[in-house]
Amino acid sequence: MPLSSLAIKKRMNFFYVKKSIIRISLLIAFFFFFVLQINTQIVSGLPMENYQNKFVTEELRLKVPINYKETWLKAEKEIWDPWLSSKNGFLGRQLFWDREKEEALILVNWKSKKLWKNIPMGEVNLIQKEFEDNVKTALNLRENPFELIYEGELDKQE
Repeated sequence: MPLSSLAIKKRMNFFYVKKSIIRISLLIAFFFFFVLQINTQIVSGLPMENYQNKFVTEELRLKVPINYKETWLKAEKEIWDPWLSSKNGFLGRQLFWDREKEEALILVNWKSKKLWKNIPMGEVNLIQKEFEDNVKTALNLRENPFELIYEGELDKQE
């Protein structure tokens, strides 16, 4: 018995509706899968205010050969210490030296990232030049022997 054109249309509509429901269900499932994958710590960390006003440590690593170590320490204390001490938000710093790697680690503590980053780069560059000139004069060198290996920041965990 052949199907009437009305029966064929009903059957086609049924398959079309069924196919649409499956597609919509898959889209909804896909959407919820990704929504549930969002890490709330990352989302709450995105706004600038959440990290700009928190304690931060500037981390610097320098190549410091053993024969230049004392000159490095002296220049750090004569040039960087007084300048940093005059900066709003500066809380102190620690200098470390690894004999095996001949590498220095400098940790500079700031009250907030905002206060640290508000210091004009031009001013920082002038102090860096003064530091390098001091070292080059003391060691009778043409180039700064203290290569910057790494520069970053650390956030205090609570």
